[in-house]
Amino acid sequence: MSAPTEHEHHTVGPKTYLTILLILLVFTAITTGAAFINMGVFSPIVALGIACFKAVLVILFFMHIRYSSKVMMLTVGAGFFTFLVLITMTLSDYISRNWGLW
Repeated sequence: MSAPTEHEHHTVGPKTYLTILLILLVFTAITTGAAFINMGVFSPIVALGIACFKAVLVILFFMHIRYSSKVMMLTVGAGFFTFLVLITMTLSDYISRNWGLW
């Protein structure tokens, strides 16, 4: 029986982290700007869309999922997909309500 092998660790340089940090800061500013625009029922959809994009960046780079095994990527992807399904069901209820008509 052979000894278990250790996975190779990927080293990410500071340039990558700074790039992701700048992208996150830009999208934080976009989120703040979008909060001042009246989009009606689509305001939470836009805010959650931006938040999901930022979460994907954090998951991929800061949690090193981008450099993990395919099984780990599939596991994280399945969890994120489940999150999106739950948010979609919640927002479909939110959008379909007759606000102020009762």
